[in-house]
Amino acid sequence: MNYFAHASAIIDEPAHIGECTKIWHFSHVMAGAQIGNNCNIGQNVFIASKVQIGHGVKIQNNVSLYDGVILADEVFIGPSVVFTNVINPRAAIVRQAQYLPTLIGKGASIGANATIVCGNEIGAYAFIGAAAVVTKAVPAYALVIGNAAKQIGWVSEYGHRLHFDDAGLAICPESNQQYQLQYNIVSRIA
Repeated sequence: MNYFAHASAIIDEPAHIGECTKIWHFSHVMAGAQIGNNCNIGQNVFIASKVQIGHGVKIQNNVSLYDGVILADEVFIGPSVVFTNVINPRAAIVRQAQYLPTLIGKGASIGANATIVCGNEIGAYAFIGAAAVVTKAVPAYALVIGNAAKQIGWVSEYGHRLHFDDAGLAICPESNQQYQLQYNIVSRIA
């Protein structure tokens, strides 16, 4: 075992847990789950059997990742974020065959208490504000807030708000990386 699991964590075998990953108090990883290297899984986190988690992911306390959730590398999931996996759940009707995938792109951040409705993709480096309710796809580098979530701007890979000039160019104030906005799509150019 090349990962750390607190004594109160439950790991159902076989689950794949990458090297140097840490799983904290009262978390439950189901058999079949895939967790990459260097992840930090906070307290009271549930990870279902068909969940895929990339490398360097940080999941804060009180998060449940249900079947269909896929987290790319370096994703941040804030405390008490909610993921769903069925659009129209009913206790008396089994809908496991109707689970919809939820894809979170590389480097994206989801703020505390946000809700991500299944079947949507959150693009790379997008930033979802605290308590936002995401009901549709979010483009890469987008900044969204509110219920229902609406895009209010763009962010850099370092999480800073980008301000584009008339030529559609912006510079991250921390990294000096350059970004271009063209046809409502942001890309890093340097």
